Amino acid sequence: MTMGPAPAIDGRQAAPLLRLSNIKKSFPGVDALKSVSFEIRAEEVHVILGQNGAGKSSLIKVLCGAYLADGGEMEVEGRPVAIRGPADANALGIAVIYQEFSLVPYLDIAQNIFLGREGAFSKAGFIDKAAMHAAAREVLQQLGLAYDTNTYVHDLGVAHQQMVEIAKALSQNARILVMDEPTAAISERESDRLFEVIARLKQRGVAIVYISHRMKEIMALGDRITVMRDGAVVGSFLRGEATSGELVRLMIGRSLDGMTRRAPANAGACVLSADNLRTAKLQDISLDVRAGEVVGLAGLVGSGRTEVVRAIFGVDPLAGGHIHLNGAPFTLRPDASIRAGIALLPEDRKRQGLALPLTVGDNTVAASLWRLFRYFRFIPTTARQVCDDLIARLNIATRGPGQQVHDLSGGNQQKIVLGKWLAAGARLFLLDEPTRGVDVGAKAEIYRLIDGLAKDGAAVLVISSEFPELVHLCDRAYVMRDYAIVGHLDHGDLSEKAILDLAVHP
Repeated sequence: MTMGPAPAIDGRQAAPLLRLSNIKKSFPGVDALKSVSFEIRAEEVHVILGQNGAGKSSLIKVLCGAYLADGGEMEVEGRPVAIRGPADANALGIAVIYQEFSLVPYLDIAQNIFLGREGAFSKAGFIDKAAMHAAAREVLQQLGLAYDTNTYVHDLGVAHQQMVEIAKALSQNARILVMDEPTAAISERESDRLFEVIARLKQRGVAIVYISHRMKEIMALGDRITVMRDGAVVGSFLRGEATSGELVRLMIGRSLDGMTRRAPANAGACVLSADNLRTAKLQDISLDVRAGEVVGLAGLVGSGRTEVVRAIFGVDPLAGGHIHLNGAPFTLRPDASIRAGIALLPEDRKRQGLALPLTVGDNTVAASLWRLFRYFRFIPTTARQVCDDLIARLNIATRGPGQQVHDLSGGNQQKIVLGKWLAAGARLFLLDEPTRGVDVGAKAEIYRLIDGLAKDGAAVLVISSEFPELVHLCDRAYVMRDYAIVGHLDHGDLSEKAILDLAVHP
């Protein structure tokens, strides 16, 4: 990364473009925002820093109108305003660029920039495409870009798509631009280009709210840095007022939710050995997992954790490296992985781990049909017995095997994803965010299930964005940054601070 610090803004003198005061937002059982106050100034990059679950996303969703605040006040240039929905935010010039872009792949760049506003180019009932493309080129030129506006978004790389999102926001006269982890999926060279664009935006008077975990870019870009933890602001600093170490300590805090450490395992034979794995994104990944132990794969959003387990399971093709399973070379294909006893619990259980319209019974045997029913003969009584056993073993709250999975809570859905792999006889579990989106009670039960798997001799590799969870669950952990493993922490060295130090510092 070649960027240098941008000229500092004297935030003590500039009047806020937008001020949020004592903003509150609650969900059943959770105070997502606890009297949060936040200011945004023109020509300023205001970084929001915090761990997953700190309240960053909730604050941004209140700002852009996706959430309606339960309390607090908002002002634009000293004038009271209300943001009751996205239309109000748009009218105030607020635009958000999320990690998941809102572009239409098979429309061209100009069509995406002015999507929903084509009427501005209407002549005699027809769209003046030449005028639309000319306007799109003008917006791109403001960013120093010379893209062919006839290009389909589908044919653009991630970094170019991101620039189209920025152009789309500017075409709506955005005064406040929110960027959510903008460098998570792009290269260092592409990041440098993004930072050049950010400098241009500042010169045009745009205020930028920047969410990132990457400490180097935070310290270089941030005119102001606000740290959040547990739904509250725990510190706000102008550039140079806090070191990266002080910011990390504020992010962590001291609360560990009362969780106790897992006792070190007496690990058995090596179940998984990955040597120098490379994919289109991953760089020389080497790790091992032994029978009876829980190994963490830590890192921040976009560090490459999910790509590692997808490669091991055989979803993403390898460009190099090899894997040994139980000491023998292994061919990476999902069907071979299932038959070899490898389980993948994906990050998105609803889209990738479950067939939501099907029943509990259908889902629990989905990965073990080959094992339970030989000669292509399905036996309903066998399937029912397997499902009943798993419901009892995992304490799944359901009316029975005939209930549709989409009617269950997130925690019970997650238990069914685990259950289907137990039915398949898995002995190596690749768990990607196993407790995401589940309540406290279900989370404790999943912890017990993972601990029970290890005690039963299974090998477990677990990804979590909650660092206290990794410290609680794991015997040791690998830490990733920028699609590479940058450190290994044994049981005695495993702590939130140690993970963060490796994850955020180059």
